[in-house]
Amino acid sequence: MTLPLYSTESGARAPWRLAALLALVTAVLLALAGCAAPGAGADAAMPRTAADLTDAERRAQVRLELATAYFARGQAQTALEELHLVLAAQPDLAEAFNLRGLVLASMGELRPAEDSFRRALELAPRDGDTMHNWAWVMCQHRRYAEADALFARALDQPQYRGVTRTLLARGVCQAREGNLALAERTLSRAYERDPGSAATGVNLAEVLLRLGQAERARFYINRVNAQPDVVNAQTLWLAARIEHRLGNVAAVADYGRRLRADFPQSPETLAFERRQFDD
Repeated sequence: MTLPLYSTESGARAPWRLAALLALVTAVLLALAGCAAPGAGADAAMPRTAADLTDAERRAQVRLELATAYFARGQAQTALEELHLVLAAQPDLAEAFNLRGLVLASMGELRPAEDSFRRALELAPRDGDTMHNWAWVMCQHRRYAEADALFARALDQPQYRGVTRTLLARGVCQAREGNLALAERTLSRAYERDPGSAATGVNLAEVLLRLGQAERARFYINRVNAQPDVVNAQTLWLAARIEHRLGNVAAVADYGRRLRADFPQSPETLAFERRQFDD
């Protein structure tokens, strides 16, 4: 699930790229906000030992793990086949329908994906992760009102554990729709909950820059770029754009040198060379 205006992957702008989406399925949140892993929502059952499971449930769990792994490797069709076997063994497994919705959405099958999410919520009505995933899919298809309503539902779940992730995704979606002031408030809430999140810091800085608040944007992007393990062409290019807006010629040149040295083939370095600071 690609999430934010920016990802923390090196070099690539992030509308809905499958690789980012997949990373989220297994990691439960791309550094940016994307999709939730099946089974972690408010309706998830208490952990059970292998001895507690029936043979059918054990088969379903093994197949669900395989489906998740295949999807994470970009093998959507194989994941879908495994999910068919999961649901043959356990037809009422909400987590399987949640993952099936993500797989189908990645294949461009929007209507069947929505049917799967809807079925997952019939089986687990309070599962915030399914609401989050369905919302993110709606956001990718520019169905912003539906996405925002689903994000709101997820955030309203009393025991939902993905609040920070959902705030980030919701803020990104609001920014994509053009609601920058609302996006700034939502992303600020996400940042308050997790100030170490590079994804939130980058997206909040981008929104603030678009709102004309370059000084505030500088604060957030500088905190991101102070983390060597998350610095990439995107974060350096955003910092250069912010310094350009502030009229800091020396800082702009310094970021240009870093882009050329570390990411010479990136689209961001090309944009820097073309002086496309305001595009």
